[in-house]
Amino acid sequence: MTQHHADTHALVTGAAQGLGLAIARELIAQGCRKLVLADRNAETGRAAAAALSQDGAEVWFEEADMSDHAAAAALVDRAADRMGRVTSLVNAAGNCERGSILDTDPDLWDRIFATNAKGPFFALQRFAQRCVDEGIAGTCVNILSITVHGGTAFLGPYGASKAALLYTTKNSANTLAKHRIRVNGINVGWMDTPGEDVIQQKYHGRAPGWRDAVEANLPFGMLVKPEHVAGQAAFLLGPQSGVVTGSIVDFDQNVVGAYPDTDNL
Repeated sequence: MTQHHADTHALVTGAAQGLGLAIARELIAQGCRKLVLADRNAETGRAAAAALSQDGAEVWFEEADMSDHAAAAALVDRAADRMGRVTSLVNAAGNCERGSILDTDPDLWDRIFATNAKGPFFALQRFAQRCVDEGIAGTCVNILSITVHGGTAFLGPYGASKAALLYTTKNSANTLAKHRIRVNGINVGWMDTPGEDVIQQKYHGRAPGWRDAVEANLPFGMLVKPEHVAGQAAFLLGPQSGVVTGSIVDFDQNVVGAYPDTDNL
């Protein structure tokens, strides 16, 4: 495997399972030897860190709730204390609660925005401050959502929160370019994760094993897989992506803005 991340000291939020954990694994596969996983789930997070701490990789777990913006910022300092410095940040933690324009109340709106927009903003702020102070040409990837283009009815506040983080991605990329800090984002489509399995059963009444029937009707016969997105994230975080910053990748199998063949309607 390539060693593109041999010099990377990474902090990945939402990393106890799913996409965050897949990104951590990919970074390690590409040579990263110092990495901090952060999540609210301490038991799962510690187990993940222990499993990844092999073949020379040092992986720590830090319990953190990204809905607390002060804790999100402090997390960067704690990660730096663990690793000596933080060169790469991945904002992968997210709140996927459901709500539409018709039924979302202010408390739901605030919970979703606190985790998906406010926490990542202040984690990125502290990361950028440290990079500037320490002369680090840092990289950040924010995990966004294809729903920023409009989404479905039940993802009203969720999509809005990811759209806010998309703006933060582009705005901070422009602001930080003079410091050689790169910030990019990935608009992830419907993805196959343990969390999504829980959500589909909890909010949508799907039976266990629902994934097979759904995937049979998708263009490429599968949901987006975490390991595929992890490869994209590692590319954007590493030297292979060169000077790319402010880029937003639509990581999905449906083409935004495309209509079905009207002959079939």
